[in-house]
Amino acid sequence: MTDLLALARDLDAADPLAPHRRAFSEAPGVRAYLDGNSLGRPLAATADRIAGFVRDDWGTRLIRSWDEQWMQLPLQLGDRIGRAVLGADAGQTVVADSTSVLIYKLLRAAAGYDRARTEIVIETGNFPTDRFLAEGVAAECGLTLRWLEPDAVTGVTGDDLATVLSERTALVCLSHVDYRSGTVADMPAITALAHEAGALMMWDLCHSVGVIPMQLDAWGVDIAVGCTYKYLNGGPGSPAFAYLRRGLQGILRQPIQGWWSAADIFAMGPEYVPSPDIRQLLSGTPPVVSMLAMQDMLGLIEEAGIEAIRAKSISLTDLVLRAYDAELAPRGVRLLSPRDAAVRGSHVSIGHPDFQRVTQQLWADGVIPDFRFPDGIRLGLSPLSTSHVEAVTGLLAVRDAL
Repeated sequence: MTDLLALARDLDAADPLAPHRRAFSEAPGVRAYLDGNSLGRPLAATADRIAGFVRDDWGTRLIRSWDEQWMQLPLQLGDRIGRAVLGADAGQTVVADSTSVLIYKLLRAAAGYDRARTEIVIETGNFPTDRFLAEGVAAECGLTLRWLEPDAVTGVTGDDLATVLSERTALVCLSHVDYRSGTVADMPAITALAHEAGALMMWDLCHSVGVIPMQLDAWGVDIAVGCTYKYLNGGPGSPAFAYLRRGLQGILRQPIQGWWSAADIFAMGPEYVPSPDIRQLLSGTPPVVSMLAMQDMLGLIEEAGIEAIRAKSISLTDLVLRAYDAELAPRGVRLLSPRDAAVRGSHVSIGHPDFQRVTQQLWADGVIPDFRFPDGIRLGLSPLSTSHVEAVTGLLAVRDAL
């Protein structure tokens, strides 16, 4: 125990991103917050931003703020996310709606792209929302789902995908980082395979955006959706973002044809004419208040740099694995994440039959990981807000609870 904590203190002392931890609000009574992969901590500056918004942008400027700043906010924030963490040029990312609504819009749009193609490929272990929505869209459009059943830890590989791709494949829909194991899929290779079969490729980025560098433009990704309340710290229920590569804009047709996606939003014309650009993915009035908090975190990410954030993530998860080997493996705890840092995201999953009870005890003691049915704990390590000492403290608390 002493060696692990001493090592953690040394790593924190050498950590170039350590000063950024001061930007986050304190949580009294919390010794270790290891659930940033579900809900990121708020930044201290966000309280002032929200107060200023109520006082000035809304309270003083009133409806004039729509013309002065709010109309363009979904596009401006989308471009900022694209530039900082997606490897996407401007005009291809927009912030709007929930993750579920955006996934539905884009699944439905992709399903109608080539009527001769009748199958959607998805993984049996994908996040429930993705699977449920794919089932619904398939039923609406008369399509067939082709299910991948990869190894739970290694995740979907090119070999897995090759077994189901055909001239019937309309769309492949996968997660970049597995929400259970934290395994990182080979986005460029899998995207290339989908394209070789003539299919569109859609990625769920919820567990990778903000912690894993990516190059959506360079890798030829067609469609991507991600949330902003995990590693982008936008707060509970903050809106999601969608990426649609420029070559598909004006070609794919999303199904929720609200006035904000019309070519002339204020024409109030008799029929719907979609905007030819990324604004076509909007529907109703954007949730401006819910777009506030993520702006502070985006500023922090821009300052730190996504490559440095990834290096800190690897350092944290490597240390957790070292502590797991020393303290939890001898107690019968299973490792449910990859050991290879190159294919491991920013959370480590472990399993034990007693973990549901253990999680309740940990929360009561101020150590907050995430329980996943039936017997898994996810140790979510948000690099800008989590220290090495905090990570080790959490793991040792799991040991003590066992």
